Amino acid sequence: MFVLTIDQRGSRRGTDRVPELLAHLTDAPGLVRGFERTVGDEVQGVLDDARDVVELVLDLVRVGGWSVGVGAGPVHEPLPPSPRAASGEAFVLARAAVEAAKSRQRPVPLAVRGVDVTAAADAEAVLTLLGAVVVRRTAGGWEAVDAARAGDGQEVVARALGVTQQAVSQRLRAALWAEEQAVRPVAARLLTAAQG
Repeated sequence: MFVLTIDQRGSRRGTDRVPELLAHLTDAPGLVRGFERTVGDEVQGVLDDARDVVELVLDLVRVGGWSVGVGAGPVHEPLPPSPRAASGEAFVLARAAVEAAKSRQRPVPLAVRGVDVTAAADAEAVLTLLGAVVVRRTAGGWEAVDAARAGDGQEVVARALGVTQQAVSQRLRAALWAEEQAVRPVAARLLTAAQG
């Protein structure tokens, strides 16, 4: 299992963004237990598929303003309805991960902790690299990527954006879309291995 603990960055200087985040995470894919506020400006949820974890982590990096900790390992089952009442190694690892993420002064504040320490460190490195791609993407790049993710061909995307097919292709290349798609499964495999 995977436990994500997400903490608002700079919450003492700003407004409480947790309600906005919880609304954003309501339809997150692969939730075993939905996200809930655990304490203060922190939320926690449980997932069981590494691909969904990659998707969610990169979405949180895109949204910005959050430290993300991923714990990969066993949980005590059966899981109670609320993640606040759950326990197990993945929860302990997620706590350690979010604390590590909060101490980072980099544009991608995330950390992974797992039963397999080496796989967790590798997963963190790959997710950080993917996150760096995400945070540097331009608005035009995001338009092209979002349309491409919807499954539309470049011709359809070009018409929707009012640009040429060549411009869409250039935007996707500059956004490193193909590279991101190639690396996402690697991150998911490393997260799976991190569970031990």
